[in-house]
Amino acid sequence: MKLKNLLLTLALVAGTSQAATYQIDTKGAHAFVQFKIQHLGYSWLYGRFDEFSGTFDYDEKDPAAASINMTVITESVNSNHTMRDKHLRSDDFLNVEQFPEATFISTSFTESENGHGQMSGDLTLNGVTKNIQLDVKLVGAGKDPWGGYRRGYEAVGEIKLSEFNIRKSLGPKSESLILTISVEGIKQK
Repeated sequence: MKLKNLLLTLALVAGTSQAATYQIDTKGAHAFVQFKIQHLGYSWLYGRFDEFSGTFDYDEKDPAAASINMTVITESVNSNHTMRDKHLRSDDFLNVEQFPEATFISTSFTESENGHGQMSGDLTLNGVTKNIQLDVKLVGAGKDPWGGYRRGYEAVGEIKLSEFNIRKSLGPKSESLILTISVEGIKQK
């Protein structure tokens, strides 16, 4: 009888952790890492990174345990202008030869309501790691037509370029950029 109770207790304890891992869907192009920055204060320059990967974990019973881990290939920067992208890859900006990857690893998540919240995490870019804050919004979650389960979020934050040793400045209106990370994750079995 005692062995049966012990096994039942172990099963219940093992079942209490329901965090699910989601693979970010880059193959289906349902995820994006984008940025926008003012150009001389006269217009917005938009760009993205075409190559990245990552996973995130989410437990509906324990949202504070949510986490994400992403890696971005910095050489994949794409602002829809070949010469500008070449300059962005140089040591004036991303220094991709020395730092071919940027990473974001979350350190905490505080849910406010309906899956929205604040995520803190360590962004490593151009050889510098800084903790940044992202405003997170749940886009949606549910079954997909192929028998899987998906969950999607959009996170937005502002980063100051000089804090990441980016030397080139196009004036005071171009000192910070808005980073948008939009992910759709496929629940892993």
